[in-house]
Amino acid sequence: MLYSFAIALVKFVMFFVFRIKKTGIENVPKSGGVILAINHKSDFDPVMIGITSPRKLNFMAKAELFKNKLFGGLIKRLGAFPVHRNSGDVGALKTSFKILNADGAMLIFPEGGRVKKGEKRHAKPGVAMIAQKTNVPVIPVYIGGEYKWMHKVTVTYGKPISFEEYQGQKLSSDDIQLLADNILNEIYSLGQG
Repeated sequence: MLYSFAIALVKFVMFFVFRIKKTGIENVPKSGGVILAINHKSDFDPVMIGITSPRKLNFMAKAELFKNKLFGGLIKRLGAFPVHRNSGDVGALKTSFKILNADGAMLIFPEGGRVKKGEKRHAKPGVAMIAQKTNVPVIPVYIGGEYKWMHKVTVTYGKPISFEEYQGQKLSSDDIQLLADNILNEIYSLGQG
């Protein structure tokens, strides 16, 4: 209930702030576990995906955001759960598996944090590892444009990336990293199309 209300309210506000264009929304499956893998350039990104996605989303948020009990409680009710970055947080992984195995939708930033314009990072392996273990499709999503008053912001949803061929396989860390980098490349290729 809170999620639906928050999305409706933010959509209304964003209508007066940005010119939002979304494409490829038909690529997001209406049901079943799915990961939306997104480039990350601003704190506005989770909000932009939340208001353009046809699915209720769950997402990892840095554990520091949960220190304030009021704010932490609010974002938890909006689908966030804590992750201790740079520590291989097993609890966050288990939560991800639980959400996806229960046919939920997750938002993941493969680069692990915000990336400044012109900066190039490798993907964190988590996105590919989670997709391979749960056998859910990954939808690459690219956010383009600038978050400035009445500027155009585009949200492009790409074709699903299947991990079915890797189901049950024991992949090396190099294989997982390669799959994660491929996901990131797919995301950025959407920005060039």
